[in-house]
Amino acid sequence: MSGLVLVTGAAGFIGSSLTRVLLDAGRRVVAFDKLTYAGHRASLAACEGRPGYVFVQGDIADETAVARVFAEHRPSAVMNLAAESHVDRSIDAPAAFVDTNVVGTLVLLQAARRHLEPLDATTRAAFRFLHVSTDEVFGALGPDGRFDETTAYDPRSPYAASKAASDHLVRAWG
Repeated sequence: MSGLVLVTGAAGFIGSSLTRVLLDAGRRVVAFDKLTYAGHRASLAACEGRPGYVFVQGDIADETAVARVFAEHRPSAVMNLAAESHVDRSIDAPAAFVDTNVVGTLVLLQAARRHLEPLDATTRAAFRFLHVSTDEVFGALGPDGRFDETTAYDPRSPYAASKAASDHLVRAWG
């Protein structure tokens, strides 16, 4: 993977760590985050001013903002870590989870497809879209056992259901 990486959810715990790792590896990164309860600009303070680093505040469900990032930065990869992710919050306010996790993923996928259409076959083939999910899409494990790639989806909360839906969208686009 070469070129610029668009990291969504970059101001979250995992996203900020990934952004630092990518920069340390010499990659260029656009850190894209809505800056909600789970994302804090301070998490990316160590990245500010580094060569190849750009922060863009935006919502992955905002088609205009996502299209602008793709047009301006022309990423060679997307690493989608953006998500509403708290089970209890999903029970109290499920619409936000559907908006970010399902609609936001759809917006990213459509933007990536539009971005790839005019590119040559080699550049298209090198493009990567990494979507981060959760084990919660598989339901409850219990005291024993494990989940793997063949485990059936069995979401048990609006959060898990929205992540399962986004997984299915990514798989269909792939």
